[in-house]
Parts: sequence; structure tokens; C-alpha cells
Amino acid sequence: MINKMILQGRLVRDVELNTTASGVEVAKFTVAWSEKYKETETTCFLNCTAWRQTGVFVNKYFSKGQEIAVEGKLTTRSYEDKQGNKRTATELVVDKAHFCGSKADNSAYNEPAQSTAPASNDFADINIEADDDLPF
Repeated sequence: MINKMILQGRLVRDVELNTTASGVEVAKFTVAWSEKYKETETTCFLNCTAWRQTGVFVNKYFSKGQEIAVEGKLTTRSYEDKQGNKRTATELVVDKAHFCGSKADNSAYNEPAQSTAPASNDFADINIEADDDLPF
């Protein structure tokens, strides 16, 4: 069976990075997604958990309001709240996180881009009149 989810949205709060008793880093954050069609807006607020290097990466380079694309698997877990009520939580266990949106949003990468694409004036005209050399 396949359980793969990709979501692009914005962080609704800063990432919370903690370390377990055994020294494993875990980051928790929420990604908001919305879509508007005419007068109807659909929204999704998805809690996410990222472990180890992925969690450290998200904590280091992302903050509230920034766009992010996350990949992972959707999980549901059961727990008991402080009043003894049984609850369930659905969350995305993130295995990959990606930058998206404008570069200005990603303040960690504000260095000038090095373009390797040729300028528009660097193109040369091709002589297409000598078609006897074409293999077809």
C-alpha cells in the first residue's frame, strides 16, 4: 500500500525543536494550505513532525510565514488527554522538506544567484539554407 503525501503551504508558527532522552532531534510545526474558488475557500492545517537531520534542517532554515514543501507519510495516533479522554491525532511524518516561494522569503539564502544561462544576446544564427547535409 502507498502512503505518500506532498504538501506546499506556509508555516503558521515557528518550528519547535526538541531532543528526546536518547539524544534524537525532533521538530514539530504546522503547515497551512488554502485554495479559493469563487466564494468558497478550503483550508488545511496539518501538524508535522520531522526527525533527526530533517528536523534540524527545518528548524534552521524555516520560520513562521515562510513557504515550505514537505513530503512524508500521513499517520494517525491515539492518546489520552489530561482529563482521561481518548483522542486521535493525524500528522505528517516528514522525511523531506524543500524551499519554495520567492528567494526573498528564504532569508538564509540571500546571496546573489550565479547564473550560468547565456544572455539573450549570446545566441548565434543558424544557417538553415544548406539542407543537403540533413540525414533525413
